[in-house]
Amino acid sequence: MKVSLRYVHEYCDQHGKMRRYYRRPGQPKVALPGKPGSPEFLAAYQAASSGHKIERQPIGLNRSPVGSIGAAIAAYYQNSSFLTLAPGTRAMRRQLLERFRAEHGEKRLATMQRKHVAQQLGKLKPFAARNWLKAVRGLMQFALATGLRDDDPTTGIKPVKVRAGTIHTWSEDEIALFEAAHPIGTRGRLAMALLLYTAARRGDAVLFGRQHTSTGRLLYRQQKTGGRLSIPIHPVLAEIIAATPTENLTFLVTPRGNPYTAAGFGHAMRKWCDEAGLPQCSAHGLRKAQARRLAEAGCSTHEIASITGHKTLAEVQRYSDAADQSRLADAAISRTSIGSSKKLWAKSTKNPK
Repeated sequence: MKVSLRYVHEYCDQHGKMRRYYRRPGQPKVALPGKPGSPEFLAAYQAASSGHKIERQPIGLNRSPVGSIGAAIAAYYQNSSFLTLAPGTRAMRRQLLERFRAEHGEKRLATMQRKHVAQQLGKLKPFAARNWLKAVRGLMQFALATGLRDDDPTTGIKPVKVRAGTIHTWSEDEIALFEAAHPIGTRGRLAMALLLYTAARRGDAVLFGRQHTSTGRLLYRQQKTGGRLSIPIHPVLAEIIAATPTENLTFLVTPRGNPYTAAGFGHAMRKWCDEAGLPQCSAHGLRKAQARRLAEAGCSTHEIASITGHKTLAEVQRYSDAADQSRLADAAISRTSIGSSKKLWAKSTKNPK
């Protein structure tokens, strides 16, 4: 059977393999598998030429053996349990799972056991271990739900405990040192103010622009949680934004006038902190500093969460508890000081020199 090659294009890829696809003007191109004239090729060509959409296989599935970890990961990427995660979470988990696939993708999914999970966790640092376990647990829950496995090998394995306070919270003295090193009008000062007065994560802060402001408020959706926030713009932040004009959609721009990426902004903050003599400080520490300030001002846990956007209140409660303890301690010492002063006064009046 002679096959018409109208709208069929072919090329040789970098590995020497011939690739063919159907591309008609005004329509998306469609890959044509198999050799011209083969049943597989003809079926794909007929579907493409008639306008029917050919179902695409998940990325990586064609290079992973059936029943392998690699094939399961490729299928997981197409499942709603993965697609409904926040964009930042998807990106992080995809990065972790791709490393996992590079190392173990050819192995059978069914042979993965709890001991293998525990061995992998033992090689990682605490924060990395927690993130890896979350990513692999999501994969295994998908495998369990879709019948790829009969059990979840991550069940019963608890996340590695991370010591509280690992990320340094900026003190007021450190904030003052940074401000002295980076006066109003500099990118460093604007960066610090955006993080501090909004308690935003760096991935959100780099996106802030005038399109996110309305009637004195900052309106945005958190990338990590997907939650929408509407917070008043602090007068100090408004002053700094006004003093640092930009023609870009974002407030923060690189020296070349382009928006920062989250990673690039992190590197820039590291440089600005080092210039201020604050090697212990980081971008995320300013988010914690604002939570500390709010707690010390007497804000409730829910009031603090309305600014930080925390979904759970356990982390926020730590700041409230610390502030309450500090205020109670001040009150206690103040009372004992007053009592001691009265006794000293009474003693001095009874036994004048």
